[in-house]
Amino acid sequence: MEMPLKILKPEFWHDGGVWIAEAAPTSDGASLAEYAMNAPQVQDWCFFQTSGTEGARKWVGLTKESLLISARAVNAHFHITSQDHWLLALPTHHVGGFGVLARSYVSGSAVTLMTGRWDAALFVQRCTDVGATLASLVPTQIFDLVAARLPAPESMRAVLVGGGALNAELEAAALGLGWQVHCTYAMTETGSTLAAQPRPEAELEVLPIWQVQTDAEGVLRVRGPALAQGYALCERGGWHWEPIPPEGLRTRDRVKITEAKGIRSLQFIGRASGVVKILGELVALGPIQDRIEALKLQMALQGADAAVCDMPDSRKESRLVLAVSGMDDNTAAEMQKGLNKTLRPFEQILEVRLLSAIPRSELGKVRLADLRALL
Repeated sequence: MEMPLKILKPEFWHDGGVWIAEAAPTSDGASLAEYAMNAPQVQDWCFFQTSGTEGARKWVGLTKESLLISARAVNAHFHITSQDHWLLALPTHHVGGFGVLARSYVSGSAVTLMTGRWDAALFVQRCTDVGATLASLVPTQIFDLVAARLPAPESMRAVLVGGGALNAELEAAALGLGWQVHCTYAMTETGSTLAAQPRPEAELEVLPIWQVQTDAEGVLRVRGPALAQGYALCERGGWHWEPIPPEGLRTRDRVKITEAKGIRSLQFIGRASGVVKILGELVALGPIQDRIEALKLQMALQGADAAVCDMPDSRKESRLVLAVSGMDDNTAAEMQKGLNKTLRPFEQILEVRLLSAIPRSELGKVRLADLRALL
């Protein structure tokens, strides 16, 4: 993980300028910075790249004040004070890690950064060494702690888990080892957490700063003072600004919202429009299927078919499987190899399954629910 020396300094939150959140300088980040510095409406903002794969390159624009509003809300929810000590094991070019620094600044709590590759045993040792009381992790990291049967240090009072769903079995196993895991629901556009468990195994409570509702399709819409202003998009070699409308953000998630005794609870139902999460990253299946169709043409595969499908995975939340029909093992392996050349590391397809036929609609669209059932 990069060392965010600038954003560790208190003056960062008051100085002017644009912050491009990325692991290392890129031409994309440099051109965005140049665009932002010459666009008065986005001065003194922070930009985080979205983790999806669809469409043009897109960066979420958040004001520093919105990030601090989010931090205050999280601090209040978890009673975070200057007596706490964060151990930060998430990259700060993602809003989850960046948010820890904002919470530390607002509360006056200490923060220790871990650098290098993630190592579960080293994480526990560092917790003990510095007396860490708080951490923010993703489900994969919780999986590694549980798989290694590493008990929580006595000092650790809460672990905020985001970036994906924590299944009940993994949650129970972590609690059995003393890890006080609190599931959260967050997105880049909300500057971090929108809802969180007040205690382990409780329902997700919507933080007071957020106004939430569902539309006719059960998809979450959200408004609030910590919401991003919009997106910077790069299309046809140039940048342009796409604001989030005044009525709020329509997310990709189907949820159920209930209220009792003035407390609003949120239950995650599923993702809309063929978007899944792998290792905390959003992955759209549509563009991958488009690549498969292109490969079928390049390989002159007549009478053969193939489709990508997501399957549950206890460590990564989801994994991608390539389903094929009407082709031999060598041809399937060739397609898998060609496809993986175009995919990011966490999207790599490591499993191929042979079916008699790929379920498709009358219009030729893959019926994902039917395919998932077959697999």
